[in-house]
Amino acid sequence: MDESKIQNPTGPKATVLDVIKQFIIGLKPYKLLLAVVWGGVIFTTILQVYIPILYKDFFDVLSSTTDKNVAAPQLISILIKILIINLVMWVGHRIVTINDATLQNKVPARLRETAFGYMINHSYTFFSNNFGGSLVQKVGRYTRAYGKLMDQITWSLLPITVNIIGVIYVLWKVEPALSIGIFVWAMVFLIFNYAFSRFKSKYDILSSEADSRTTGYLSDVITNNNTVQLFTGVKYEKKEFHSVVDAQTKASLFAWRLSNINQAVQSGLVVILEFFVLYFAVRYWQTGVFTVGTFVLIQAYIIGLGDRLWGFARVVRAIYESYADGKEMVEIMAIPHEVQDIPRAKPLSITKGEIEFKNLTFNYNQTRTVLNTINLKIIPGEKIALIGPSGAGKSTIVRLILRLYEVTSGSISIDGQNIHEVTLNSLRENISYVPQEPILFHRSLKENIRYGRRDATDEEVQEAARLAHCEEFIKDLPLKYDTLVGERGIKLSGGERQRIAIARAILKNAPILILDEATSSLDSGSEHLIQDALDVLMKDKTVIVIAHRLSTIRKMDRIVVIDNGQVTEQGTHDELLQIDGSLYSKLWNLQAGGFLKEEEEKV
Repeated sequence: MDESKIQNPTGPKATVLDVIKQFIIGLKPYKLLLAVVWGGVIFTTILQVYIPILYKDFFDVLSSTTDKNVAAPQLISILIKILIINLVMWVGHRIVTINDATLQNKVPARLRETAFGYMINHSYTFFSNNFGGSLVQKVGRYTRAYGKLMDQITWSLLPITVNIIGVIYVLWKVEPALSIGIFVWAMVFLIFNYAFSRFKSKYDILSSEADSRTTGYLSDVITNNNTVQLFTGVKYEKKEFHSVVDAQTKASLFAWRLSNINQAVQSGLVVILEFFVLYFAVRYWQTGVFTVGTFVLIQAYIIGLGDRLWGFARVVRAIYESYADGKEMVEIMAIPHEVQDIPRAKPLSITKGEIEFKNLTFNYNQTRTVLNTINLKIIPGEKIALIGPSGAGKSTIVRLILRLYEVTSGSISIDGQNIHEVTLNSLRENISYVPQEPILFHRSLKENIRYGRRDATDEEVQEAARLAHCEEFIKDLPLKYDTLVGERGIKLSGGERQRIAIARAILKNAPILILDEATSSLDSGSEHLIQDALDVLMKDKTVIVIAHRLSTIRKMDRIVVIDNGQVTEQGTHDELLQIDGSLYSKLWNLQAGGFLKEEEEKV
């Protein structure tokens, strides 16, 4: 598959510290819990370092020539100390795990909400350029990355650090040369693991990106399964998906092989440490410098240290794997929102509903001019229709009114208020929009209609549905208004989805109404049924209608013709037909019964 087809968010590249900073932000409300967890881990690890000292004393007494009657009470006393310390460690461990479980549930939930809250405010362009499935995967990996990282820090990095410091301190008291040797070896081990893990991190990132592409491609094909079936694309999609999966497999396999190399080197270093330390310990014991207890102490420390340092390698790997898993989401959260409220933006106040475009220009991606110096005033309560060839810029005008895009130059004002200077929420709360292809949530019919006004009662929802002639098909459903509509509303026909969207707009009852081919998916009978509802809906509102079916706009107060991004003609239906050679008359004459070839605009 051509990977250039898959667009990724563009923004500053996230570093390891950037990812960790985001995790720290998620942890802030739970600082006390974190202190309890980490404090408990440090305390229990110190006790673990102390236990081998007691075993040293135990074996020193056991191997001494002291009378057994004297030695036995000493041995029992040491065993009681060991038992008490183990009990304290057990209690401490329980306290740590209980609080850690709270952290491991609450923090990921907060991170997930933060990521969702930021991402959902990205622009229409952002979501147009990125696979939905891939974005979902990135949020999931981001929160899992935190869990993986915190597990390793809490249960590996902290104990390792305390253990190394404690072991080196105790062995310094026993034999400084041995302590220095172990310290040098530990530094070599840690530096190697850090360097190797840093080298491997770029391949972990490639593996994560390949995983995102696989998920995104899979989501895209599943969403468009109907198209795949109708165009006999199953064989083609299988081949394409195989290439995507193959790329992911290769990336993951290479990262896995690097991990194996790292583990092999670590094993060798641990074996070398154990051999040389125990060899010199035997020599010291042979010369009488070390007692049997000292030998046991060193043996316990070396075995424990080897296990701990092996754990450190996992920590470093986890840090970079967490970085690879979390960086994509952190980069998304570092991308400034293209469309957002300016500082001190004011709520939109609509008293009349006048809309005015002044020298409006819009360049798509700053390269292609879609609208060029549009000047147009829509008076309060006026019903206008925007018509023109496909790609003329009609839908772009609607998206600019809704501030899905920002204008390149010029302005759009509502009742004298520049929409760039008002809050997005207040702008969109005052506009009802019925799109050409309504997309519904995989929720109940009632919830989808109520999305127009979330505090509406059941009675108001049902009244809106009745006016939009939704009840005709809802009454035949087993669960009526509680029926789930499927992903994107797939369980409903196109006409049924459009009637639900109209019911939503009726319920919202905003002073400005935009209908973007609102009846295009309806048959003639259904269109006739809801035309009365649309007439009621349009009453006392400023209305903008986009339509290819010109017979539906004959009653509009004014028809505005858009061509090549400019207003070329405007007037009533009859006035435009009387203009010799007008584009409107050509479009009208092209239609049989007033139907113009329906095509989606490119922008």
